[in-house]
Amino acid sequence: MRFRFWEGWSIGTRMIFITMLPVVFLFTSFVWYSWYSHRAQVAEELSERGHILARALAETSEYNVISGNLSDLRLTINGLVQSDKSIYRIEVVDAAQKGAISVSSQFAADAEKHYYEAPIKKQVIWVNLFSDNGSPHVSGPSDTKPPTQPAEVLGFVRVTMSPSNMMAVQARRFQVEVAIAALALAVSAALAYFLARSLTVPLRTSIGALRQIRGGDYRVQLPVTTGGEIAELQASIGEMSLALDQSKQHLENKVAERTRDLVESRNEALKADADKRKLIQKVNSIVEDERKSIAIEIHDELNASLIAVRLESQSILHLAANAGEAPEIEQIRQKSQAITKLALDLYASGRRLVRRLRPEVLEMLGLHGAVEEMMRHYDRESGCRFEFHSEGDFSRLGNELAISAYRIIQEALSNVMKHSTATHAQVALTLPDGADMLHIEVADDGEGFDVRTASAGIGIIGMRERVHALGGAITFTSSPDSGTVVAIALPTAVS
Repeated sequence: MRFRFWEGWSIGTRMIFITMLPVVFLFTSFVWYSWYSHRAQVAEELSERGHILARALAETSEYNVISGNLSDLRLTINGLVQSDKSIYRIEVVDAAQKGAISVSSQFAADAEKHYYEAPIKKQVIWVNLFSDNGSPHVSGPSDTKPPTQPAEVLGFVRVTMSPSNMMAVQARRFQVEVAIAALALAVSAALAYFLARSLTVPLRTSIGALRQIRGGDYRVQLPVTTGGEIAELQASIGEMSLALDQSKQHLENKVAERTRDLVESRNEALKADADKRKLIQKVNSIVEDERKSIAIEIHDELNASLIAVRLESQSILHLAANAGEAPEIEQIRQKSQAITKLALDLYASGRRLVRRLRPEVLEMLGLHGAVEEMMRHYDRESGCRFEFHSEGDFSRLGNELAISAYRIIQEALSNVMKHSTATHAQVALTLPDGADMLHIEVADDGEGFDVRTASAGIGIIGMRERVHALGGAITFTSSPDSGTVVAIALPTAVS
């Protein structure tokens, strides 16, 4: 289940929300139940006291009602009403429901809607004081209980209770309970805030370090300030920063050294007057050899560093996957994926250098054989099936055109492998006899993309630059879920 309302929240806000939601629910439930129990307690106590008072007064009022001495009964009731603030009114009515006594309290503010009633009964007991022989009767164990006539109802006692006094007492108790619960809620909120901050501060620091690395500053000092997966993330970022900085320095030194050697060789060649053209050709050959050497060194060393970086990132992603499902774990997965993207960006930078070098397979097999060999390699290494179609004689193509066409096809197939999730792709290479245009078409049945939004990708930009530098044309035909077709036309006059 996905909660869209908190997608824009920070991880700290999400942690506070997750922590406080059950606490607030418990606080609300406790307040409601406390108020309900207090009210129920008042109602139960009033009911019990009302019934007891009504029965007690009914049992003690029999003589006063029979004798007609209601003044003493009124005094008794008045004293009882004035001494107990929970009594609102006590009434005594006769058997005909005619009021005889009614005493109301001057302290009670309100009354219940019902009253508690008990009947006043008169009972007559026949007692035989003499035995059958006329002597005084002495009771024995065999004597039966003397007969009792049915009770006669003389009237009723009605007691009306007032809940105001008891409710005031219970309200004060309820206020104390609410104050204590509110204090516990505030302490829980403060604890949730500090727990969230202990996680968000290291994450912000780690994100800032990653942004520095993305900006090209690889000398990032990121101390490990916490434990668990966050500590592993910080340590991995620090190790990645050191490895990237070392790789960058090493590559820069190698390129500078090779550049100096090439410049010295070229300057020496230019100084030779007699063999100027021959020396220039030799320098060009040296340049090509040096390019190949640099390409090998860049490929080997850069790949070793990137493999280490990606392994660290995948290790973090694996740890996050084993940690269960939680919003903060999802954040860790996203940061691990961001590290992987940074590694891929560095790979793209190295690829742009290698892309400018002359591939050996192109020299050995020509454009047709080099593309065919590349297709066989991709077909073996992936789940996507590749087909190659060619028409024409490609041996008459110039070196620069052949290298550029090879690189364009290589970049297009690389995009198919990385982004399209295609199951089938094909490359068509056409150079009709006597024609002055080389046509290349790369098509796949992958998920496609929106050409308007994806036109700024590094691979697409690199392909366009190569084509435009040769005076050719390139078009992309694609949309989501409909595959992609890349069509290129290059003039053969380029040499």
